[in-house]
Amino acid sequence: MSNKILITRPTTQGRELVAKLAELGIESISQPLFDYGANATTNDIKHRLDQANAPILIFVSVAAVAYADRALPISQWPYQSIIAVGEATQTALQNRGINSICPEQHDSEGLLTLPELSNIEGQEFIIVRGDGGRELIAEQLSLRGANVSYLESYQRVWRTFANDIAQQWKNEQINCIVTTSNALLDYTLGLLGQLDSYWQETCLWIVASERIAMRAKQAGLAKVINANGASDRAIIAAISQNGTR
Repeated sequence: MSNKILITRPTTQGRELVAKLAELGIESISQPLFDYGANATTNDIKHRLDQANAPILIFVSVAAVAYADRALPISQWPYQSIIAVGEATQTALQNRGINSICPEQHDSEGLLTLPELSNIEGQEFIIVRGDGGRELIAEQLSLRGANVSYLESYQRVWRTFANDIAQQWKNEQINCIVTTSNALLDYTLGLLGQLDSYWQETCLWIVASERIAMRAKQAGLAKVINANGASDRAIIAAISQNGTR
């Protein structure tokens, strides 16, 4: 069956993915569920860096990179090394001339298996992220004896939608939804309201990690595909391998 795909990523990322899918003859639409806003000033970043001694920096998303770099170019930051949680984040850093380490498994669990994080007692870490999110990395690094702090470089501003948005998506023949975080999944499910058989059994859900896949299945979604990454390459591969032409 030919699928029509709903991309729930923020505006720029969503449009880029839609364009790449169109080149492959795959129909999709971009429907951002939130917008980004700056959440850290230049002085905020300088103050946090001043408090740490040659920290290891961990960037958890492309947006974390973009908004941190906008406030104070990352190339000017003092640091020991940089870790990117996934391929897309590593590429965002590379595009700014910054080398980083990236785990083979592109999520928090994969990051924690890196050999560079096995002997870190007394080491300073700064996790650069948005407002809120998982605490797993910080908790585990702290248990290993590291000193961990957060720099929240951006915030999410969630959009509001009409009460009948689920019916609108059905009318547009949406039967595949791409969601790359638990926050996006939860918000999408909230917009759909009481799930019917269409969303639970007919719709294909493409997610970015096993953690999101488990959450989707717990919500009663039957057709869940783990793309094993949030990059366009990973998502397109998952879509292409599941008969969406």
